[in-house]
Amino acid sequence: MPQTDHVPSRPRDEYTIDELARTAGTTVRNVRAYQDRGLLPPPERRGRTGIYHAAHLARLRLIGSMLERGYTLASIGELLQAWESGRDIAEVMGLEAALTSPWTDEVPEYFTLAELVQRFAGILSPEVLKRIMELEIIVPDKDKFKVPSPRLLAVGQELTQAGIPLEETLSIVALLRTNVERAANELVQRVATYVFDIPYGQRLPPAADAQKLAAVIWRLRGQVDAAVSAEVARAMQHALEGILGERLTCIYENLYGQEPR
Repeated sequence: MPQTDHVPSRPRDEYTIDELARTAGTTVRNVRAYQDRGLLPPPERRGRTGIYHAAHLARLRLIGSMLERGYTLASIGELLQAWESGRDIAEVMGLEAALTSPWTDEVPEYFTLAELVQRFAGILSPEVLKRIMELEIIVPDKDKFKVPSPRLLAVGQELTQAGIPLEETLSIVALLRTNVERAANELVQRVATYVFDIPYGQRLPPAADAQKLAAVIWRLRGQVDAAVSAEVARAMQHALEGILGERLTCIYENLYGQEPR
């Protein structure tokens, strides 16, 4: 896991318009419409192909978020124009990228139902499958299932192979998610209060502060990863010593008829 002073690198992915639309959860038609309205900067041209970057993805996600909150395209355009007026567009989109870029660098994978059943040795009952989808560990996507976090799926598979029922693993995931989401919401609320609300209130941040705010958010990513890693390590150490330590003592007693010295 990253150390406290580690700053994750900015996304540098490149996308065609089809890839950009799919990654942002929108359509090519919408991407072109946003460009026509001036909401989305034009792509980099490489011959006859338009190449989009992480900043475009961040802008698309911002537009989608604002639409969900009830903004119209016209009001979004006015807000973005006001924010960008007199500013360096790179700084503005840098802050957008810091706020809206995916936290993880994991690439989703796709499986058929048969492939998922095979991975879990045929124990994937309809009830368990429903629970997995409720937790969004897998997400239906046309004729396949999207796995947003292949690492999480791999953990479940390994625990199942170790003899732990899949239902038990899902219960742990649900418990972990509840506590992590609560901690994340509390932390981000502190950032919103002390980094944005108190210094700026309802005003837009000054142009000179956009880059500084983006740097704060990017550093936050590394700091949170380090804090979570430290707390998980502490908790696991206590759990291993307190629970499995007793099992080790029993093994010594059974083997040697006495407690270890």
